[in-house]
Amino acid sequence: MRGRTLSAGIALAVFAGMTVPLAAHTATASPPTATTVTRPIAASAAALAAPDISVSNVQAHLTQFNAIATSNGGNRRAGSAGYTASLTYVKTRLQSAGYTVSEQYCSSCRYPSNNLIAEWPGGPADQVVMFGAHLDGVSAGPGINDNATGSSTLLENALVLAAQNPTMTKRVRFAWWTDEEQGLNGSRFYVNSLSATQRGYIKGYYNFDMVGSTNGGYFINRVTSTTAAPLKAYWDSLGLQPEENVEGQGRSDDYYFQQAGIPTSGYAAGASARKTSAQAAKWGGTANSAYDPCYHRSCDTTANVSATVLNRAADGVAYALWQLAVNGGTPACTGGQVVGNGGFESGSTPWTASSGVITNASAQPARTGSYKAWLNGNGSSGTESLTQSVTLPAGCASYTLSFWLHIDTAETTSSTVYDRLTVQLGSSTLATYSNLNRASGYVQRSFSVAGSAGQTVTLRFTGTEDSSLQTSFVIDDVTLVAS
Repeated sequence: MRGRTLSAGIALAVFAGMTVPLAAHTATASPPTATTVTRPIAASAAALAAPDISVSNVQAHLTQFNAIATSNGGNRRAGSAGYTASLTYVKTRLQSAGYTVSEQYCSSCRYPSNNLIAEWPGGPADQVVMFGAHLDGVSAGPGINDNATGSSTLLENALVLAAQNPTMTKRVRFAWWTDEEQGLNGSRFYVNSLSATQRGYIKGYYNFDMVGSTNGGYFINRVTSTTAAPLKAYWDSLGLQPEENVEGQGRSDDYYFQQAGIPTSGYAAGASARKTSAQAAKWGGTANSAYDPCYHRSCDTTANVSATVLNRAADGVAYALWQLAVNGGTPACTGGQVVGNGGFESGSTPWTASSGVITNASAQPARTGSYKAWLNGNGSSGTESLTQSVTLPAGCASYTLSFWLHIDTAETTSSTVYDRLTVQLGSSTLATYSNLNRASGYVQRSFSVAGSAGQTVTLRFTGTEDSSLQTSFVIDDVTLVAS
């Protein structure tokens, strides 16, 4: 991020028509550290549509940028050998992944050098969502938090997008800017080079500048705007309570996009401004200390990055990208039956069961075919189980677990539970049956399990029996259908 503040008198253009569902889960924010990594646990189909970006991969890019600076005079300043090598590193990775990549020479930059623009070949060309970060640093040091973190976050997101190759509803364009530290010159040159029509194609520009500060906060440019909604929704889902990026206003590459009437937002973790006591209370870290103690200094190395803050930014970029440009943020429903061998006629695979549970014994007949799962019925203390790992596709309208259950018991009570069958999917208990639910034949039991959409979870039947008077829990024709 550049050091001098530009004019704050900016007219905001609202990105109309962009609605983003809030992720359903919450998490407690933990203090940012240099090593702790916290991954969000997604609990909605919308959140699950986005990939989890590996922070280790992002850190590997940071290591490369640090090595480039070390080999080129200790910095990656625009126009320097370190900058050129940084651009070559990013460009080579993107070309190998299948991007359409171009360099734009900034002749008006203080240090004339190239912007790097990469576009993924999918989605309508007149509906563009753009993600940018400045690739240059200052001459004082390698510029890892400022701004190899933003550059690496976008590079890894771009590579994951290419690897997954989803159906696109908008065109995604990435940019790595030169000469930001000298006055936002690279991004200004790019915006000025666009025709009015080309500017109109860009439906939102998202900027990422310093997203791994060691004493960082969670800041969003124009946090209450419609454009910011997907970025905010993701951090809201982690319980982070993000704030407006006051420190960064007019100081990074979103500025000239905003001046040109293009809706903008972005993430930042803070620079030389000091964290307040209230911010330290909710985010962790040290109050009255700079968000980045190595801002524009030689100590801005790979040691000057919080993996926790970096990871949350990288995953938030993926969430926003998927919401804005990938199949409306929700994948197409693949549908169908996800339980294997639900009638037990093909042996035990893929079930895992206690000995003798999957059987063709005639004392308890199957509902259909010859085999069924017979839990308990021994008349003695014991626990038996039947499990299968299942993967529920995301993006479907309904998810229904169904099975047929016959409960036969020698218990005579009409009020006391002695023997139980518990049905679970993942960490959720769907139902508990007992000797009180006896029936002369099979009864179908059905449950909506949409809360597990997009997840791989274990379907589990657990039967427990006391020391006398048997209860048999007999299961057949298990299905879990997504549609």
